[in-house]
Amino acid sequence: MSKPLRLVLFDVDGTLVDSQGSIVSAMIACFDALSLPVPDRAAILSIVGLSLPQAMDRLAPDQSADTQARLVEGYKQAYYVQRLEQGAASSPLYPGAREVIETLHAMPEILLGVATGKSQRGLDALIEGHGLERYFVTRQVADHHPSKPHPSMIETALNDTGVDPANAVMIGDTSFDMEMAAAAGIASIGVSWGYHDRTALHLANHVVDTFGQVPGVLAELWEQ
Repeated sequence: MSKPLRLVLFDVDGTLVDSQGSIVSAMIACFDALSLPVPDRAAILSIVGLSLPQAMDRLAPDQSADTQARLVEGYKQAYYVQRLEQGAASSPLYPGAREVIETLHAMPEILLGVATGKSQRGLDALIEGHGLERYFVTRQVADHHPSKPHPSMIETALNDTGVDPANAVMIGDTSFDMEMAAAAGIASIGVSWGYHDRTALHLANHVVDTFGQVPGVLAELWEQ
């Protein structure tokens, strides 16, 4: 009897790649450009995973909608310039990420995808920079969906692939990822190396400390 089709969705920032340096630097640049007080590093990392408008609303709640929109555009430009200057080095893959992606991709019943607060342009550049173009069959980005934790990204990925929710898993580092998975009715795996504290991942079915643990945890989830 053949195995059912499975879908593994990855968050990107803080899960697949360590982009905190670029994120913090671009955020500082956009606030400085408007002569606004710069949020501290912890506050900046706490919003990673949200779409930029929602992130700016949390970081600059007292600013007008126009100012928040200017912050969004300033952030995009600063991040883009960094990516041009540094390439893939601006967001290195976490140890073991590539190996696990390759291992899962080699399993015929498993499809891989991403669900990220990044823009389409940003995600495509990152995937190309790391040579990961052939691995992800569905790429859900902030351009086309409400911000996490709304389940739209996961629901669209399920529709794209035809996978049943019972056979899908979201892997991410933030509470937004875990809440999104719960809202979409799929399982979730939290990773401890990202930008939210482990205690924020309480909705996760499992929390892993290394990428090497992911295949075993997936097998355990699907055996239940």
